[in-house]
Amino acid sequence: MNQKKANTYTAEFKESAIKLAVESSQPVTQTARELGINVNTLHTWINNYRRKNPGDAPQVDDEHL
Repeated sequence: MNQKKANTYTAEFKESAIKLAVESSQPVTQTARELGINVNTLHTWINNYRRKNPGDAPQVDDEHL
């Protein structure tokens, strides 16, 4: 049976990824691809950040390529 180990990311990496995604003019899908992470993971991080910091994060480009 082939089990895939879940990736773990540091808080610093998550913060940097969120900042890049919300401050960049590129789509979130492209940011995730460049960082080597799943786009759904990045969306989850962004959504969690927004819940904890309402009104603090600008909208991101959710275009899916």
